[in-house]
Amino acid sequence: MKIVIPGGTGQVGGILRRALSAAGHEVVVLTRRPSGVGEVAWDGATAGAWTAAIDGSDVVINLAGRSVSCRYTRANLQEMMDSRVDSARVVGEAIAAAERPPRVWLQMSTATIYTHRFDAAHDEATGELGGAEPGVPDYWAFSVDIAKEWERAQEEAATPDTRKVALRSAMVMSPDRGGVFDVLLRMARLGLGGPVAGGAQYVSWIHDRDFVRAVEFLVDRNDLSGPVNLAAPGPLPHRDFMRGLRAAWGVPVGLPATKWMAELGAFALRTDTELLLKSRRVVPGRLREAGFEFAYEAWTAAAEDLVRRVRGGRVAG
Repeated sequence: MKIVIPGGTGQVGGILRRALSAAGHEVVVLTRRPSGVGEVAWDGATAGAWTAAIDGSDVVINLAGRSVSCRYTRANLQEMMDSRVDSARVVGEAIAAAERPPRVWLQMSTATIYTHRFDAAHDEATGELGGAEPGVPDYWAFSVDIAKEWERAQEEAATPDTRKVALRSAMVMSPDRGGVFDVLLRMARLGLGGPVAGGAQYVSWIHDRDFVRAVEFLVDRNDLSGPVNLAAPGPLPHRDFMRGLRAAWGVPVGLPATKWMAELGAFALRTDTELLLKSRRVVPGRLREAGFEFAYEAWTAAAEDLVRRVRGGRVAG
């Protein structure tokens, strides 16, 4: 198959590009700064010569959007919104104009769309969308609005011959440098991998190999469209998540951090505490109902595999 990945130069794009290329597919990445074979220039907002890559392709997997690993200033939040909505809109326009449109368009979304809660898990049927929950910072609602507008741009695209799936993805754990697992492991190795703000907030995650397998599953399943949660069935409180990571590496203890300490650390890392403090308790309802089987359902086994791969030279395949 010919698979086009707009915004495919980040961590998740790298995971998919390696795996799909290794499986024998032709992979084309749309990027603002093309630097090699299989990369095509685009600006993520306007039509151009890049649309020829869409026409005649089999699958489009749009990952484009400004990284969430930044300070959540008003300007950065607006850039997150614009980069996601604009890219989804223009990809939809390219598919609509294609003489031979792709049969499926997978659009990246996020598990952040769900409300901050501790008591019950969110699946696609019964999960509550966030934005109005009390007791959280006001700007968290803007993060939810970004996710909603991201999905709406895909929903409203006039692509009747192309099946559309929104990937409500949890954090993708891989051994790649610079990814979320790399950051968390570094903290654990430094003895800083204890619970943050009590550690009761839930962490939803998915192993990189299950992420790839889920994407392949959704490409093949013509009966699945709309939002799909890409998350392992075993979300767990942050304190247990970090305990499992420390055990996998062999670190006996991890210093806990209060909320204000987390804020200082996030400021130093030029990121935001929402990534640590929001309780994301998300489960893969539709994937499980469709018969998808996870290779890594429990965090313990997933963390052990990821640590083994890091120690073996960060082999990501």
